[in-house]
Order: sequence, then structure tokens, then C-alpha cells
Amino acid sequence: MESLVHEKEKIYFTSSVVVSALIYIGLAVSVVGLFYVALGLLVAVVAQGMLMGGIRGNSIRISPQQFPEIYAITEGLAQKMSVVPTPDVYIVQAGGLLNAFATRFLGRNFVIIYSDVFELAYRKGESELAFIIAHELAHIKRKHLIWRIVLMPAVFIPYLSTAYSRACEYTCDRFGAHFVPQGAMGGLLVLAAGKKLYQHVDSAAFESQVQSETGFWVWYAEIFSTHPNLPKRIQAVRQQIGAAPVTSSSATAAGI
Repeated sequence: MESLVHEKEKIYFTSSVVVSALIYIGLAVSVVGLFYVALGLLVAVVAQGMLMGGIRGNSIRISPQQFPEIYAITEGLAQKMSVVPTPDVYIVQAGGLLNAFATRFLGRNFVIIYSDVFELAYRKGESELAFIIAHELAHIKRKHLIWRIVLMPAVFIPYLSTAYSRACEYTCDRFGAHFVPQGAMGGLLVLAAGKKLYQHVDSAAFESQVQSETGFWVWYAEIFSTHPNLPKRIQAVRQQIGAAPVTSSSATAAGI
């Protein structure tokens, strides 16, 4: 699976380790510095605890009794990807937002799926949902959640932490496309157009925006983002799986 890791993830990871280590060493020689490190960790734990408390208290946990089909898909993917134990998966109602994310609290991993994304499984989009789940499991597989905390000092270097995050997203797209190639294109298109319109998006035209939608502000917005621009992700995944771009006419004829 090492071949699925994006080359820039390794570069930015190494840079982040060096920067963070130097900052930690600088803080370690100061009692005040150690105090701020401890305070920062306490704030992070409390904030994460509040987040997970709200999710676990109000969201639907997938189980053999609750959405068993998706539970089985998650278990199967976790086994194939050697993600042990399988993380708990929760469905969160988010007012129409389209997202999913992996998180970690007190040694336990979780996958959170917003309800509108989850509906894909019931709109002939089970493969797309499986790709999204595989993408989130890849974050756990690659220990991105752990390193995110360890490498926190790297945020003080402009653009470095977001560059590392974008490289990690490319890596997780590669994992998702490797294990669920049939759902990769649709799984990313749904993030751009929504759970219904994604079926009618001309992926070739959307991908071409990599060349047409350029300029300083497009570039500048992306370097501050934790995720690459979606047309770039579509392009990278298509090249990986060797799929032909889906045109709007072929999408309609195929009924997807």
C-alpha cells in the first residue's frame, strides 16, 4: 500500500516533523513554553470531547441492526485495509451539508458521515458511499489523525500544514480509488454537485476547469485550503483508475 501514498505527503511530512521538533525543543527549554504546550493540549482535549459527546449523544450509530448493509461495507473495507479495530461510524444530520470526516478521541477512531452523503446508499450510489468510507478509513490507516496533533507546531509556518493536509487528501483518494474504483469518480462529484445533480455532471468538462479556472485568486485560495480543488482530485483519480471521463450524455444514457 506504500505505493498509494502521494509523493508530496512524504515531503511535507518530513518538513513538518523537522519544524515541529525544532519548536518543541525551543519550548522544552522554557517553563513557560511547557505551560503553553500543556494548556494547548488541555484545550484540544476538551474541545474534541465536546464534539464527540455531541455526536455520540445525538447521532445514529451504524451497527448490524442499524443500516446493516453499510455496516457490512465498512467492516469489509476495514478488513481489506487492515484498519483494526473497525472505527465506529455515525450518521450526522447537518442541514444539507455534504461531508464526511474521520476523527479520534482518547485512543478511539470514528468516522462521521453527514446524512445527505449517506443517502447516496439509497439512491443507487452505494459504490460512491463506499469510496467515501474508504477515503476516511485511509486517514486512520495512515495515522493522519495522530500526526495532526503531533505536528501542530507546523501551523506556525505559512502554508506548510495546509500543504501537508492537501497531500494527505490525495493519498486518501488513492486508497479509496484502489479499493472502490467504481465509486471514485461519483464519490468526488457528489461533493461538487450534491447527491442528485452529481449524476448529470459532465466530468470531462468539470475536470477541464483545472486549465480554465486559473489565476492568482484560485491559486491563493487553494494554498490556504486543507483540501485540493475538486477538479484536480477528479483528474488525479481518473488517471489512477484509467477511467474515461463521463460526459453528460453518457451519464444520462447509463441512468447513473
